[in-house]
Amino acid sequence: MDFPYDLVMFDLDGTLVETAPEICDAVNDTLRDLGLPAVDQTQAERWIGHGTHELLIEALAFATGADAKAVRASESLSSTVGSFDKHYQRRCGTRSRLYPGVREALAFLRTNGVKLAVITNKEGRYTDTVLAVHKLRDSFDRVISGDSLPTKKPNPACVHACLHEFGVPPSRALFVGDSSIDAATARNAGVEVWLLPHGYNMGAPIEQCRPDRVIADFPALITKS
Repeated sequence: MDFPYDLVMFDLDGTLVETAPEICDAVNDTLRDLGLPAVDQTQAERWIGHGTHELLIEALAFATGADAKAVRASESLSSTVGSFDKHYQRRCGTRSRLYPGVREALAFLRTNGVKLAVITNKEGRYTDTVLAVHKLRDSFDRVISGDSLPTKKPNPACVHACLHEFGVPPSRALFVGDSSIDAATARNAGVEVWLLPHGYNMGAPIEQCRPDRVIADFPALITKS
């Protein structure tokens, strides 16, 4: 196959790995510590995308009926973040799974000389755990988490860093994700974006993001259309 890209960058949550079940578990562990009602997974999925810190703020706002801005300014937020960190580190890998065809697609691309990167807004300590649990770390040439750079998606600095490191022009790079955040990141960086419909797009149809392509699954990533 004459693959048209020299670099492919992937989102993590909802793209490579279904992580919502265990993220929801950790959120509910944290809410339970505070005596607050649990949220369901559908609600948690709508908050995924901006990193777990922002997700926790949204969950706390939802559970307490407070404004997210007030939660963010709360003096108790720091200790709650610490509680969530403990729970999520314990939960990481317990109920997440690779989407079908991920490992095979990554192996195919590497065999054909394509550079691979993960770009996620998830904090680095969680990214490392998820990649390690699913034995994915060695599949990638670069991993950029939400706290690796001064900015995170949809700021294009993460994509620019990969383009610079591997000496790849934007026309030979592709971003693969599952959300409007990923689409905006790619557009801001001037690279093409393909989106998968199985992830977390805050409840909106993926077609609304107007990607260059919607691919049904990972086998479609490496199959000529």
